[in-house]
Amino acid sequence: MTAPDRTPLLSLEDLHAAYGPVVALRGLDLVVHPGELVCLIGANGAGKTSTLRAVSGLLSPTRGRIVFDGRPIHGAEPADILVAGIAHCPEGRRVFPHLTVRENLEMGAYVRRDRRGVDADLERVSTHFPILAERRRQMAGTLSGGEQQMLAIARALMARPRLILFDEPSLGLSPALVETTFGIIADIRRRGTTVLMVEQNAYLALRMADRGYVMETGRVVLGGPAAELLGNDRVRRAYLGG
Repeated sequence: MTAPDRTPLLSLEDLHAAYGPVVALRGLDLVVHPGELVCLIGANGAGKTSTLRAVSGLLSPTRGRIVFDGRPIHGAEPADILVAGIAHCPEGRRVFPHLTVRENLEMGAYVRRDRRGVDADLERVSTHFPILAERRRQMAGTLSGGEQQMLAIARALMARPRLILFDEPSLGLSPALVETTFGIIADIRRRGTTVLMVEQNAYLALRMADRGYVMETGRVVLGGPAAELLGNDRVRRAYLGG
């Protein structure tokens, strides 16, 4: 169900960004309301990952605004954006391979100073991700791809974010693990965390999302309720294989 009309938790306004001479975003506009799961779909090179990198502070906009919870955050340092309540679960998982599972989880909470709360969240993660509890002393680089994805998600949750950015969470996973991963993301949303997700499997993403945006060449070309996008002929031909 589409969120009711209210102040967005996140808004991107006329956002432009580039990697040197290569333009990545060209006047991007989108909003994410509290409690929503919003997905970005589009071909490779459309600017989806660059959008998430701009929100988390890894890519500096050249023009436009990013507003989170009523405060502009464009130009802020990534650590400050994390403290503000945005966690980024990047493409390819990017765990710290030479640290243990537990050390990776503690890195997710490095901006926090509430030791008791961190310990409580480590316990909660062990309950929700029992395989990580079993592997807590194991080096993260020795985990399977699915286990690393769970670790990357759990590490992001350790920051207690209000908004999580997921970049291609199903990439490289078996169909069974894709189903598991999407179930975890749906549960995160049900528990009250807002989600903005980039996903190559447009059908699965739109099935679980409230709303979606279609990106081409660094801008939004179509947006709306996910159910409407699933039935849109243009979207079906380009991204759903039919």
